[in-house]
Amino acid sequence: MSKSSFTVRQMTTAGIIAAVYAALTLLLPIPQYGGVQLRVTEAMTVLPFLLPEAIPGLAVGCFLANLLGSPIVLDWLVGTLATLIAALWTARTKNRWLAPLPPVVCNAVLVGAEIAWFETQSGGAFWPAYALNAFTVGLGEAAACYILGTLLLRELPRIPAFRERTAARSKPEWEL
Repeated sequence: MSKSSFTVRQMTTAGIIAAVYAALTLLLPIPQYGGVQLRVTEAMTVLPFLLPEAIPGLAVGCFLANLLGSPIVLDWLVGTLATLIAALWTARTKNRWLAPLPPVVCNAVLVGAEIAWFETQSGGAFWPAYALNAFTVGLGEAAACYILGTLLLRELPRIPAFRERTAARSKPEWEL
């Protein structure tokens, strides 16, 4: 088995992350789709900072949530791509305070553009719509990632089942 392949434990964790992300996105009674959205599950997008298996878990979970929650095929693709890019970027982040930034930027840019395109299709109205949607999507993403996500980053290494798995990223700076 090569060093880059996932263990059964990591694959199971990825599956659980995917299931939790999709289920909570679909079941929580708050705006999850559209220009003004607050996906509480986006707090989970900081998990690749601690667990590499969160990368495929988040991408699959986002795809499933969009597939089952949105009738728009482009949403399935753009939303999943934004989450995948953000997860890969977050995993490479060296500072836990910067870990929430990649999901905020990726979703503001990509999902903001997707929503603006659906609202205007093309033409001069695209850019003002894009600015507004990038701002509102980014704001909701920032709330989820910087408030709830940083709590996850602080508390997950304190849970005994995750302590050894997150030890590489659990430095003394974790203590607040």
